[in-house]
Amino acid sequence: MAKNGFKVFDSDMHVLESPDLWERYIDPAFRDRAPRCQTTEPRDMTVEVQGQLIPIPQMHQSADNIYQRQKAEEMQGDRYKHSIDLQWNATSQLDAMDEEGLDVAVLYPSRGLMPLAMDGLDPRLGAAIATAYNNWMYDFCQADPKRMYGAAMLSVHDVESAVVEVRRCAKELGFRGVFLRPNLVAGRNWHDPYYDPLWTEIQDLGIPVGFHEGGRIRLPQIGSNFESSALYHTCSHPLQMMVTMVSMIGGGVLDRFPRLKIAFLEANCSWAPWMLWRLNEHLEPGAYASFLHLDLKLSPIEYFRRQCYATVECDEEPAKYMVDWVGDDNVLFSTDYPHLDSKYPEALDRFLEMPFPDETKRKFLWDNCARYYNFS
Repeated sequence: MAKNGFKVFDSDMHVLESPDLWERYIDPAFRDRAPRCQTTEPRDMTVEVQGQLIPIPQMHQSADNIYQRQKAEEMQGDRYKHSIDLQWNATSQLDAMDEEGLDVAVLYPSRGLMPLAMDGLDPRLGAAIATAYNNWMYDFCQADPKRMYGAAMLSVHDVESAVVEVRRCAKELGFRGVFLRPNLVAGRNWHDPYYDPLWTEIQDLGIPVGFHEGGRIRLPQIGSNFESSALYHTCSHPLQMMVTMVSMIGGGVLDRFPRLKIAFLEANCSWAPWMLWRLNEHLEPGAYASFLHLDLKLSPIEYFRRQCYATVECDEEPAKYMVDWVGDDNVLFSTDYPHLDSKYPEALDRFLEMPFPDETKRKFLWDNCARYYNFS
């Protein structure tokens, strides 16, 4: 397609899954406990699992918050009318890619970010939820499997089932990556040895891991103390990624698994230089590092450059500091379609107005994404 001479790879485009996804696709043995999707408002992402609603309903939502959300929906109505009319099906997804000017996209969930985001979930049900979602996503991508690729859902409520599922998704379904919420399940840090079998399998398969936040959930979440959606959302996405990066780098995961590739999605990239600087301050030889008995071979920024990526917002002006301090090889482009704060269908046009040299734009729009997802 090549818009303005640039091929474009969307590293994190979203679908809005069919409300009856799990009822149709889940193993019949779990059908009576399948997640139930609500459709009480436009683009409702609420899912009921084990009698719990996720995202958590806002009990103290002000009239002003409700009014602002309604106005946002009205403003977005025209730009998403075609997708709404087609009920967000695969044809509408491809049409949206054409409208924006996208050559290839790896698809991430909307409703699918919710049903595993709780403690106390039956591990067998969690595994069945993930398998059902992945089978649905595979069928969705068959509308054009050379342009749309799935990112696999994994349930870490049972790491052994996650290992089996990631192997199936990579080898049988042809998925290009996996996604995990950054929120801690059962209080386990991401550098806990519990996850080592999963990191081993993902590394051996040669596919990447994308951490992706979203929605008020029933797991620990930064920003959940705010009643305001604006204040909550300001904090939840980037700050949760900072904590995850500290765990993956400072906790030694990337040292133990040097071929594992990680992306911090839908959270901007401008936070990374400062957090890497601060982490380095605490890991240098001295009081903190000695006390924690850390023995990492590289500095935090070296691990990040070797194995990590972050996504840039199409008009993220502070991203220039990411380029200045970290470089331009670890940033991925994303439209975040079809979320309320997406700039679709002008995301690419707005990005091309950014004051980056063409070589850097080409890296963000294609080269880095292709390398991250192992496209030749």
